[in-house]
Amino acid sequence: MNRSKIFTYFLATGSVATAFLMVRYPNVAIQGSITGLDIWWDKVFPALFPFFVLAELMIGFGVVNFAGILMEPVMRPIFRLPGIGGFVFMMGLVSGFPAGARITAQLYKEKKLSKSEAERLASFTNFSNPLFLFSVTAVEFFGQASLGILFALAHYIGNICVGLVMRFYGTHEDQQRSAFSHRLLTHALENMHQERIAHKVPFGKKLGDAVIASVNTLLAIGGYIALFSMLYQLLLQIGAISLLSSGMSAALKAIGFTPELGSAVIPGLFELTIGDHSVAESSAPLIERVILVSGLLGFCGFSIQAQAMSILSQAGLSSKPFLIGRFLQMFFSSIAAFFLFHLFQMSSRSVTETAFAVGSTFKQLSHPTLIYGPWITFTSLMIFILILLRRTEKTKKSIK
Repeated sequence: MNRSKIFTYFLATGSVATAFLMVRYPNVAIQGSITGLDIWWDKVFPALFPFFVLAELMIGFGVVNFAGILMEPVMRPIFRLPGIGGFVFMMGLVSGFPAGARITAQLYKEKKLSKSEAERLASFTNFSNPLFLFSVTAVEFFGQASLGILFALAHYIGNICVGLVMRFYGTHEDQQRSAFSHRLLTHALENMHQERIAHKVPFGKKLGDAVIASVNTLLAIGGYIALFSMLYQLLLQIGAISLLSSGMSAALKAIGFTPELGSAVIPGLFELTIGDHSVAESSAPLIERVILVSGLLGFCGFSIQAQAMSILSQAGLSSKPFLIGRFLQMFFSSIAAFFLFHLFQMSSRSVTETAFAVGSTFKQLSHPTLIYGPWITFTSLMIFILILLRRTEKTKKSIK
């Protein structure tokens, strides 16, 4: 029996089993879905929506071409990618997952990246939002703002290492290298202008397109969050999570970690936020908790992986490099956290004070989002509906 048939049978069995559990435990399924949708409504949508719209506009206005030309001399020799990969890297770093996969897929559709380039780029531009690293993980979960810089550095170093490894993936296409010169900036500006002229669209329509595309993606993300939240609660109900926790505890004990952390890590394999919180609240030594949380941040959970894989598959890209990248980042980020933890212990007091100041700043920045997040989601969805209604009316009038 070939792998394709086995995979088909596995998917069919899994979907039937999930449907059976939903019928068997309807209250658990509903509550799990509601929990996931609450996270999406209050935090995920308001955090990602502005960045998604901004990325769409920047692509349309030629900013990607501008950044691509400037970053070409750096991205080509290091990651074997065109300069626009640097734009995706920075946008993914600032906005968080799955922004890297989404922007990569968009650039591939516009033929600004080859297939292998897009797959490599998506494998190491999957970042956690800085607000989550500093204000949520370090401040709220661990109660130590100084750990924010450690988590961020371990996370970013892990992704960069993934990029260095994945540069050997895929075909070696002919590459044009840009050299540094005093005319590089002028050329970049001219190229940005030509890109905007080539896709000349009224600003109102471009903004509407950006809103529609962003909301459509976020609606799909909300569905994945609700699905995996429900799935985790169902598996918890039938005892499957306890079985997985026992296996994880044995694995952690084998490498010298506290076995009790096994039950805290398993939730993070499904949903990152729950797992980080569980590990942070455990009584294990701090260094073990820091290493495991850094690994979970790199792995990012099945829910986020499914979101990114869906975006990539819709664009015709393989998810294999992305999945390989998650395991590599989990490994590299954990190793980096181990060394950074000891380095920070030996660092001067000024470094710790700087880390505390950065963590506190991110906490203050995230406070308005926590308060006004639901209103941002509601307003954005209303605008989305109004744009669709207006365009539907215009279409009907043009047909008549």
